[in-house]
Amino acid sequence: MAVLVKNATLVTAEEERPADVRCRNGRIAEVGRDLEPATGEQLLDGTGQLLLPGGVDPHVHMALPVAGTVSADDFESGSAAALAGGTTSIIDFVHPERGQDLLEALRARREEARRAAADYGFHMAITTWGDSTAEQMRQCLAAGVPSFKIYLAYKDTVGLDDRDVVEVFAAAAAIEALVLVHAEHGDMVEHLRDRLAAAGHTEPRFHAESRPSWLEGEATHRAATLAGTTGAALYVVHVTCRESLVAIEQARVAGWEVRGETCPQYLLLDDRVYETDDFEGAAYVIAPPIRPVGHQDALWQAIVAGTLEVVATDHCPFTMAQKELGRDDFRKIPGGAAGVEHRLALLHSQGVVTGRIDRRRFVDLVSTRPAQIFGLYPRKGAVQVGSDADLVLWDPAATATISAATHHHRTDRSLYEGFEVTGAATTVLAGGRVAFADGELRAEPGAGTFLERHPRRTS
Repeated sequence: MAVLVKNATLVTAEEERPADVRCRNGRIAEVGRDLEPATGEQLLDGTGQLLLPGGVDPHVHMALPVAGTVSADDFESGSAAALAGGTTSIIDFVHPERGQDLLEALRARREEARRAAADYGFHMAITTWGDSTAEQMRQCLAAGVPSFKIYLAYKDTVGLDDRDVVEVFAAAAAIEALVLVHAEHGDMVEHLRDRLAAAGHTEPRFHAESRPSWLEGEATHRAATLAGTTGAALYVVHVTCRESLVAIEQARVAGWEVRGETCPQYLLLDDRVYETDDFEGAAYVIAPPIRPVGHQDALWQAIVAGTLEVVATDHCPFTMAQKELGRDDFRKIPGGAAGVEHRLALLHSQGVVTGRIDRRRFVDLVSTRPAQIFGLYPRKGAVQVGSDADLVLWDPAATATISAATHHHRTDRSLYEGFEVTGAATTVLAGGRVAFADGELRAEPGAGTFLERHPRRTS
């Protein structure tokens, strides 16, 4: 299929200029001015609109087993929701059972993802350490999975003790792989959760109290220290607080390769969302939790300063019926929420429209930088000849109101219910195919392909 996009303003991380873009066979074939339509080409008029590289969300959890249930979006529905919002590539996770061969777990996860409508890749979680783990990590890298996640929380299921964390960092450094970390002091979190429950504090609002920001800051500092000492590259997921920002900045001053990611929920919400006498606060039970007022400004400042390089979503939705598993005990509420559809609109509204960031920085945060960090650039995150034809026509003046009644996620709650946004995707191309246009989702189940990635250390 051939498509020609004309009369748009091209915005990339490097430049902003008028341009036409021709796509053939799933790739960008030509970028220029005044390109003439060829016979049989589909013509898309971008007059008054921006043309962006498709978004890359490097942190999603489709069909993730949590607390006795499974996250509500599978790869088909979650990737379709992503496309509706202008995200054309996602990176999910493989969570092996303890003792399971990593390549076996990868094969099973790829089978789960086969109906994805958008391109997808994986990070491999290391949930235990054994004599063969380092070699299996090498095999994952050869299979196109060069990034590994560790958890400093959830010790009973996927979390690691510090001795094993050191082993993962050392093995990753040896193969120049990237390590992602969920940074919370897991043992202290469990202590606080149990102490609160023993005192009869079982409502959803006590979830946030059980996971204070300083426990995230401590874990971020510890992870950065261990990674830096072993020579490993570290990527801190879902940064929420000042304490973690300080730890990342100090690590960089020491010369260590440490990067940070945050998510819209931490930029735009504060812990007043938990102040409810009913169970509605369960919708906001995510980990780490939404922070008190003040942390949000610090995160925005870190984006401007470059301390935070990526805005992802940690998309992991649950219905309120699923959240009911923790009706009588917040510790049993499945942690997670939807967000993959609204990432671009929220960041454009609260970043670009407010003047906090410019359009090029917006593109960098949601597309180019994650593609570079995770070994996808310039196939993804770029608008240049040879790149995948993942493109978004974006109307910067369009307005909408976010609601669970109209979103494409398979959940009955939105963290952003009633949020008014400015800026929206009008047409989304995925591999040169029109996957979304004029409010109509045209995603094709199974059209997404597995993204083999390769190590890319980016300074």
